[in-house]
Amino acid sequence: MTPMDAFKQYHPLFVEGMGGYDTRDPTRVASNVVTSLIAHWEQHPPGKPPLLILQGDPLEPKGISAITPRVAKTLQLERALIVLDEDLADYHSPNADRDNVILETRYSEAVAQLESMRPGSVTKIETAVDALLAEKNQKRLSLSKPPMADYYRMFALLQEVSKAAFSALCGEITLVHTSREIGEFSVTSFGRVGLDLGLMSNADVAPFLDH
Repeated sequence: MTPMDAFKQYHPLFVEGMGGYDTRDPTRVASNVVTSLIAHWEQHPPGKPPLLILQGDPLEPKGISAITPRVAKTLQLERALIVLDEDLADYHSPNADRDNVILETRYSEAVAQLESMRPGSVTKIETAVDALLAEKNQKRLSLSKPPMADYYRMFALLQEVSKAAFSALCGEITLVHTSREIGEFSVTSFGRVGLDLGLMSNADVAPFLDH
């Protein structure tokens, strides 16, 4: 049994959004995320117990790592974690929030899982991420801005490979963002990759409801 096999009994929930630079009240945002999920799950009920999947964000007072614990607490969900392997980012796993985390896996395991179920998908994701990154950097150049930092590529791959692997493995998935507007130059903006490649469905995305 691989580390990924333990996830099969769950419905993976991904909550994606801005990091610690998000100035909004995380309690308010979490409330909106919960409202969005409840509305979505009324239309598309999970077939298995939902499990909130974290992508290694360090704990901060604002942003995604402050929002996800509040979502988990309100919905009474346990959490799981996927981190980058040490050779890709040695700081990622040590800094990750592990509170209430019952399962943990690594990027390389998600890559292997996805390749075993949907061969060629990882290369397609890498190609699409690189193309989108080039497009974004061209736009930044036209705005007299520097190119996006190197780490954006790795975290975009973690984000898209994770969702594709868990979707293939579990047969169902939910994604919700923490805002309606997604920054053009954010890691979250690479979320169109998995959808464009058909590795996730638009029906898996819970529209963000701001109230």
